[in-house]
Amino acid sequence: MRSPESEYAFDKDLTRRLGDLQTPSPSYFAKWSLPQATCFLMVFMGLLWLLTHVPNRFFNPSVLNITMVLGSLGFWRFGWWFTHALRAQIFARTRWPGMRRRADAVWQAGWRPKRLFVQMTTYYEEPSITKRVIGSVLGQIRREGIPTTIYVGTGSAYDEMIIRDFVETYAQDIPVDLAQLVFIRQNQPGKRMAIGLILRAICRAGASPDDLVIFMDGDALFGFDVMRKTLPMFAVDPDLQALTTDEEVICYGPAWISKWLDMRFAQRRLAMQSHALSGRVLTLTGRMSVFRANHILNERFIRTIEADHLSHWLWGRFRFLSGDDKSTWYHLLSVGAKMTYVPDATVYTIEVIKENGLMRMVQNFRRWSGNMLRNGSRAIALGPRAMPVFIWWCVVDQRIAMWTMMVSPVMAVLGSMVAPGYFWNCIIWVLFSRVVLSLFLFGYSRRADMTWPFILYFNQVINASVKIFMIFHLSKQKWSNRGNQSAGNGGGGLETVKNGFAKFQLTTAVAGFVTMVMMYMGLIEHPFQ
Repeated sequence: MRSPESEYAFDKDLTRRLGDLQTPSPSYFAKWSLPQATCFLMVFMGLLWLLTHVPNRFFNPSVLNITMVLGSLGFWRFGWWFTHALRAQIFARTRWPGMRRRADAVWQAGWRPKRLFVQMTTYYEEPSITKRVIGSVLGQIRREGIPTTIYVGTGSAYDEMIIRDFVETYAQDIPVDLAQLVFIRQNQPGKRMAIGLILRAICRAGASPDDLVIFMDGDALFGFDVMRKTLPMFAVDPDLQALTTDEEVICYGPAWISKWLDMRFAQRRLAMQSHALSGRVLTLTGRMSVFRANHILNERFIRTIEADHLSHWLWGRFRFLSGDDKSTWYHLLSVGAKMTYVPDATVYTIEVIKENGLMRMVQNFRRWSGNMLRNGSRAIALGPRAMPVFIWWCVVDQRIAMWTMMVSPVMAVLGSMVAPGYFWNCIIWVLFSRVVLSLFLFGYSRRADMTWPFILYFNQVINASVKIFMIFHLSKQKWSNRGNQSAGNGGGGLETVKNGFAKFQLTTAVAGFVTMVMMYMGLIEHPFQ
């Protein structure tokens, strides 16, 4: 727990950072500071020098077959990436402006939801963050005049006391019939159970199918006009069942982690707009999403969150620890519900990283990748008839990409055994291609950062490696920022056998993958020749 002086300093710094993020995003070229522009020129000139001075071995006859594979994979992956970039621009320039105009018109005409419910969970959060989050929600309820009940799921009195003291001090002027605050103390561990208890309380409160329910985390700070920009979307589109918003990140931790998260959110903006063009998204982000209450009144929806599970031939039946946003997404996907993304409504995610940065990165990848793999397999099983074909293929592509991503580094290293120096040609291509991708991503960020080309490739390799590990260890779950929850790490003889067999599968799959690559490259003989 912070001292009062430390909390004041933290709060002051948070105010400064929020102020910087809440200013309008600069135009593309205004994002380039002099140091970043200089760095870009140095990288660009360095690549030109390497292209002219390093012998080009790509067309060496002994490695031409390798170049053909790498070129084909590059054409496919970059073609898919630019497809997303093109779709994102189509959404932003043709679909989105009309959506925004209609939503603004109905809001200005006086439409408000008859009743709004806010479902929020918090767990030993920083007091400064908790106060700001609650303040951002109450401020918008007061300003917009929306009758709202805020349900806060907690695990102890710690967070409740912070919220209660803040409300009693700063929100006494809000009428009880406008805003009510309800604490739900969970009686079973885990965020999912806390959400389930809240949803059941909303059902008991007599929610009607057309009421709206906001799902949010205790560290998600609303932008100034999030409610005004998101809620009327449901009024102008009766088919819309859920939406999620833009996110910015405020990171307290190593500088490179902050840059990595900035890059991840830029990727998210591009991908979300591409997916939204098909009337679906690939996740209803737990930081902030809005649902029609008719789904919350569905017992199957509630049980999906509380007790979502997977039956696996090796791991048996195991419950999901995290990934409640993926569970809600899968439920809506399975019933053909329309979803969208609101790019101009921003929620600010506050990340406080106290442990080792690299370990936190890997843990996040394990959680995100595990959630994606566990839900992706059953989403694929729904088939392309249950959703737009593009969305179905996006889910399929997530499964394929983790292997194709690893082909390039493996072939680059092994290619040097056939043509010495081939590896360096591949490095030049990797740098050049990631610079190009980063130039596009800068359009979805607040600033240009020439560390992104390097972080981007590092991100892709680590992410693919973690996914390959996780696909054989689906029951292994750990959530460090939720009380160090873990699952799938039990002892006993049977568990030891399962873990051993999973490692055998992983080793066999990786060995088989490398062996097939080596056979194709001619480094080892094909057994059937």
